[in-house]
Amino acid sequence: MVRFFPLLFLAFLTACGSEPPPKPAEVPALSELPLIPLPASITDGEGDAYYETYTGQVMPSSDAIIGDAQRYLYSRLPDLVLPLQFDVRSDLAEGAYRINFRDGNIEVSAGTRDGMLNAVKTLEQVLHFSGADAGAVYISEGTISDEARFPYRGFMLDVARHFFEVEEVKAVIDRIAPYKINHLHLHLSDDQGWRIEIKSWPKLTEIGGKSEVGGTPGGFYTQEQYSDIVAYAAARGITIVPEIDMPGHTNAALSAYPILNEDGKATEPYTGTRVGFSTLDTDQDSVYVFIDDVVREIGALTPGPYFHLGGDESDATDHEDYVKFVNEVQKIIKRNGKQPMGWDEVATAALDPGTVVQLWAHPDYALKAKAAGNPVLMSPATRAYLDMQYDSTSRIGLHWAAYIEVDSAYLWDPANLAEGLTDSDIMGVEAPLWGETIQNLEDIDYLTFPRLLALAEVGWTPQERRDWDDFRRRLRAHQTWLKDQGIGTYDTRVLQEEENEAPAEPAPSTDN
Repeated sequence: MVRFFPLLFLAFLTACGSEPPPKPAEVPALSELPLIPLPASITDGEGDAYYETYTGQVMPSSDAIIGDAQRYLYSRLPDLVLPLQFDVRSDLAEGAYRINFRDGNIEVSAGTRDGMLNAVKTLEQVLHFSGADAGAVYISEGTISDEARFPYRGFMLDVARHFFEVEEVKAVIDRIAPYKINHLHLHLSDDQGWRIEIKSWPKLTEIGGKSEVGGTPGGFYTQEQYSDIVAYAAARGITIVPEIDMPGHTNAALSAYPILNEDGKATEPYTGTRVGFSTLDTDQDSVYVFIDDVVREIGALTPGPYFHLGGDESDATDHEDYVKFVNEVQKIIKRNGKQPMGWDEVATAALDPGTVVQLWAHPDYALKAKAAGNPVLMSPATRAYLDMQYDSTSRIGLHWAAYIEVDSAYLWDPANLAEGLTDSDIMGVEAPLWGETIQNLEDIDYLTFPRLLALAEVGWTPQERRDWDDFRRRLRAHQTWLKDQGIGTYDTRVLQEEENEAPAEPAPSTDN
């Protein structure tokens, strides 16, 4: 079935002028534009066309598939209103899209809301790098046909070790959305702080929310603020994934409620960065009542399917107790209507069907997940951890896993990370930004960009289409664009090298 929606559902619009502006000396072909992530297919046409812009008020469609896409595009380019043809097609897969530029018309096709959002995110880049937002709307003819390699492309923000206000989180959402990142994983609790209001356990934020790394004041989100973040992300095609880390990384909860601790005593607030010293009392029934309440309250505010239970670095938990705990918490999460996720150590337990194993350090645990028929999310610390320094001169960041420059973030294949995994076993790629050394949006920008662009392409573009030299060409244009938007992207050495310099060799497939 095909449904056509003409133009941009424009109201009270007038053309900007009857005569087109002078044509640029060269209109780049679609395949020459520096699009990131690189689409699966770009077919160039033979000519180019001028697209007349309009002024006036835009009235987005009430159609569920295209309305948010129109709003998104207009929010990004409010001074550039073009006549667009929206084409809803049932023959395009979830998230897939097609854009045709021909005969002076731009036809945007998708079968789903996510596909239409993906389309306009690409369209924004086509318009920008064709010079459209500078006033000369000449675009080469051709067709972009695209769909993601993996359905899940994620970014994780650790708000537990350092707290970030609602507007800062929204700013992060606006930065990652153009690169087709479609999940924002919020690390909401850790030893240093508890960041979300739980009405049935109010001391979690009254006590556990007041601390953070370094001893500076922490903070927390009310449930209304969290819902605001969820809605803001959803309008931009991003699903929120909440994480409550357990049974380790729980000192903030233990300081608020001593009943959760093995000795029944409240712990002192923790403002350091050491890991592996805290644990919930896995033998106590009240702990599971607590977890059920937390999952229920957060789950009710989170339309997305996932709830992340953490499960990493639980060194203070006896292994048998750990296995028992993870088995029970998976059931609690599923009873509350969510799909469990956990860091790769959860694969040492008996995985429930559908539980997602997020590989960060142990490829053998990913293989255990595959053997059990469970999906794997790729976040190898040596490739995808954005809190790692670029090199020894980086002003912030850590380096316990590796120094990660942009070439290292780009030159790997998720399907080669553990022998025996294939694309069908992998649900996607996520780039975690842990919060030990970040304190403000400037710090987030410094460690996130431009490495996130490399990881976005790893998660989106077919492996056979990815090329390091071509990515570096495209990245150079995006560095300028990011800076023009006020985003403090790092001046990576890979753009300071000569264009003909050989790239770094990718790590062996056993890299972890």
